[in-house]
Amino acid sequence: EYFPNLTCYAVGFLLVLAGGQRHLLVAGGPTYKSVSPVALRHLPVRTYAAAKTFKKDKKDEKEKEEKRERKPIDNTGRHKPYGLTAWAPVDDVYVTRFYPKPVYEAAVAVDMLKSFQTLDYTTMDQPVYINLKLDMKLEKKKKVDPFVSTVHLPHPFKTEVNKVAVFTENPDQVKVAQENGAAFVGGADLVQKILDDEVDADFYVAVPDMISKLLPLKNKLRKKFPKNKRGSVGVDIPKMLELFKTGHEYAVEKDAVITRVGTLDMPKEQLIANMQTVVEDVCSHRPASFGHFVERAIVSSQSSEALLFKSEELVQKTQNPNE
Repeated sequence: EYFPNLTCYAVGFLLVLAGGQRHLLVAGGPTYKSVSPVALRHLPVRTYAAAKTFKKDKKDEKEKEEKRERKPIDNTGRHKPYGLTAWAPVDDVYVTRFYPKPVYEAAVAVDMLKSFQTLDYTTMDQPVYINLKLDMKLEKKKKVDPFVSTVHLPHPFKTEVNKVAVFTENPDQVKVAQENGAAFVGGADLVQKILDDEVDADFYVAVPDMISKLLPLKNKLRKKFPKNKRGSVGVDIPKMLELFKTGHEYAVEKDAVITRVGTLDMPKEQLIANMQTVVEDVCSHRPASFGHFVERAIVSSQSSEALLFKSEELVQKTQNPNE
């Protein structure tokens, strides 16, 4: 009786309270002017975990790169090389990029180097180099391992003699080594001197009994460490000293050899003989049954352009009874 409007006030308060909650819910979310607030209830919510990033293995990438490598085009039997104008130019004035590079005989290439020197007025005693690209493939997936070799050139062009150290503890062998011009001779005492950087030689040779005692020098000498394949381990000390004192060393890196074979002022016959010695020694590191070891041969001097030459003619074909 005393509060006739209480029911009305209570109902009105509940309506206002409900409207305020609705307003708060709408105000707490993002504002959309052109979209109805009802549409917010249907917004997509991601409840799954993010996918892991896929990392490509280096092996897969290497395999793909090998597959992408273009295979060499075989031009045998074609009327002209692929992508070029003709096999040989008709005139003596032509654009070189439209024709294949000529391949000369070794004697002709050396004569051309000498003529370049005369036309360019360069020094006569400049060095001559050869660059050999090798086919390292063997049967199946095997390849020839990179190697280091020493040859005795028939016409040496160096005036200084290489320093050779001999590892032996035999008194008789020590005397023989000293008589044949060894720079350093010794056993365990020589090993310690090398470790202390008191002795430095161009080549190191050893008798077979000393190999086990030279293991501390393996990381120190690296490629100069005595090995049977290089001919630096043996009993014939005079023969090893004769080879390494005046020998010429070259190394195969990946699939190429770049080495010096003489100077331009040497006679043509001497340069060709040195080139032949190096090419024959390189080809001896792979069986002849797999074909010619040298894919491409280049000769050049210090100031001239590079000339392709035929390396097959420098290799003496000897018949092997075992083949």
